Amino acid sequence: MKGLIGKKIGMTQVYNESGKIVPVTVVEAGPCVVTALRTQERDGYSAVQLGFGSKKAKNVPKAQQGQYEKAGVTTLPAIVKEFRLAADSDLELGAVVTAAAFSDVKFVDVTGKSKGRGFQGVVKRYNFGGGRASHGGDWERKPGSIGMCEFPGRVYKGRKMPGQMGNKQVTTQGLEIIAVRPSDNVLLIKGSIPASKGGTVFINIAKKK
Repeated sequence: MKGLIGKKIGMTQVYNESGKIVPVTVVEAGPCVVTALRTQERDGYSAVQLGFGSKKAKNVPKAQQGQYEKAGVTTLPAIVKEFRLAADSDLELGAVVTAAAFSDVKFVDVTGKSKGRGFQGVVKRYNFGGGRASHGGDWERKPGSIGMCEFPGRVYKGRKMPGQMGNKQVTTQGLEIIAVRPSDNVLLIKGSIPASKGGTVFINIAKKK
């Protein structure tokens, strides 16, 4: 099983083996507790449900509290997510998964919610060039024509328009793990990842590496 729930701490710089400075994102990866197991015989697929963080009992539905009690989980997790699992995995309910699970992994895919930028125009949102500023242009930051009057007489779906920018789920693939520090439950991942400081991220073994 190569999947963990984590929290983005921030960015810093470290030196690699050749003495070059590498920008890295510090991610607190785990510890995650196994709250449920899905099996091929019962559910039709193999997966593990991991919990991360903590939550007050008053904020957790009674049904979920019963599920956690059955799994032997004492601290109610704040974030819960399923990760696909090999059928021959030896994970058990109540087991704790830490950053050490990625000690032999070189590349990962990281999923998080991008920073919200509010309502933006097409120049900032999609990098439009806008119109000219001279000779009576007067539309420097406008999108220009968005459709035809005669045919089709409407604006096509998917047209790039002003609107909400950011604040959506983004996955960055093929990020290199520079270092794993099991004692601190920390991963140092090269480059930036999609999340704000303190934001929740989901880490998977890279699919294309």
